[in-house]
Formats: sequence, C-alpha cells, structure tokens
Amino acid sequence: MFPISDENPHFLTPYATYALIALNIAAWVFVQGLGLQPQLANSVCTLGLVPGELLQTLAAGTSFQIGPNAYCVLGDQPNWLTALSHMFLHGGWLHIIGNMWFLWIFGNNVEDSMGHVRFVAFYLLCGLGAAIAQILADTASGIPMVGASGAIGGVMGAYVLLYPKVRVKMLIFLGLFITTFTVPAFWMLGYWFLAQVIGGVGSIGAQGGVAFWAHVGGFVVGAALIPFFQIPELVRRHPNRGWGGGPAI
Repeated sequence: MFPISDENPHFLTPYATYALIALNIAAWVFVQGLGLQPQLANSVCTLGLVPGELLQTLAAGTSFQIGPNAYCVLGDQPNWLTALSHMFLHGGWLHIIGNMWFLWIFGNNVEDSMGHVRFVAFYLLCGLGAAIAQILADTASGIPMVGASGAIGGVMGAYVLLYPKVRVKMLIFLGLFITTFTVPAFWMLGYWFLAQVIGGVGSIGAQGGVAFWAHVGGFVVGAALIPFFQIPELVRRHPNRGWGGGPAI
C-alpha cells in the first residue's frame, strides 16, 4: 500500500516543506551524484551516521562493506555533524522518491499547524530523535544510516494526532491488479507504525537493511512534540482536525 493523496486542505504556503524537499534533492544531485559511484559511497561513508564511530564503540580503521566494491572505513574521531547531515542523504532512487513523496503529502498540513520556522525546528528534532533511537538499538553498528525517514516519521506521528480522521487515498498492488481506496489517517499511519515496530523486532541482531527503529523513534518523538509546537489558532482553521473537529490537542 502506498499513499497518493489526502483530503486535507492547507492554508499556509508550505515554504518549509518545499525547502526541505529541495535540500534533499540538491544533496542527491550535487553531493551524491544522482546515486552514481563513487559519489554515492563516499557521501554515505563520510556524511552518514555510524553509531559505532559516533560512540567510539568500534576501533578506528574498522571496515564495513556497504555495497559491491564499496567499503566504509571508520575514523578515529566522532563526527557529530553526521547527526544532521544523514537526514539529507539517501541510498538510492526509490529511497529518496518514497521519502519525498511522504513528506509532500503529510508535511504541508503539519507545517500548517505551527508555521514555517517552527516546522523546520520540529522536523530536525524528530530526525535527531530518530537517530538516537537507531543508535540505542545497536550502539556498535558500523553501517552508516542515511535518509529522511526518521524525521518524516515524526511528521507522520504529528499528523495522526492532529488529523486522525482525514481520508488518505491509497494505491494498492494485488499482483497484476492495481486499485485505489481511501482510509482514515489513523488507520494508514497506525498500520505503518505497527509495520515499523514488527520490522524493528525482526531486525534485532542484523547488520544493515532498513533503519526501522529510526522510523519508530521519529514517529514517537513527533507525536510527543506536537502539543508543544502546534499553534492552536492555526489548527482550529482545519475542519478535519481532531476526532470530531474539536479543539487542538
């Protein structure tokens, strides 16, 4: 299942959402070379977040394979800037397209609830919370983590509290048969969150793959922060807010 739109108007022009999408695309083009090697591997190794390097739980010089003929060698000093830079990098075309699509659908309405500057701060805090969750899941991992998924997970955690009953149009693939249907946001986002938890439990002890715990952490942080970041006057403009068009949370 894949969301393709939501039935939720927005009142502010979502400049911050546009800017975040633009920054991710710019990083993909100019830093990661549109996914071509060696730019992709170099960017992931130098700007991706590596728990074992950040916490110094792995020895400097330790090497990890991240792809065919691509290796990362851990440095002898933690690079704390990767806690920020990793949010704007991706591992492939499907990775960045999927993330930017989710941010496009859900970001504008969350930005609408708090304004542009607050939304940027909220987004970055969700990304940091997601990174912490993934680090705690495996403090000795040497595999770089990249992607906006954790921060976007925070946007989704906020969305489900702000607009739980908004209808989300979904695309579903059933073999060769493709169809669409609509579900409430709480159903779609609840299903997504549960899938991340199940994936995270299944990934315990594994190296590499999807950063499920970053998704879970971002979602939880976003849900926890939205009461402090929302501006009630902005939220009240939305006819589909809350469980019955009631006051802001």
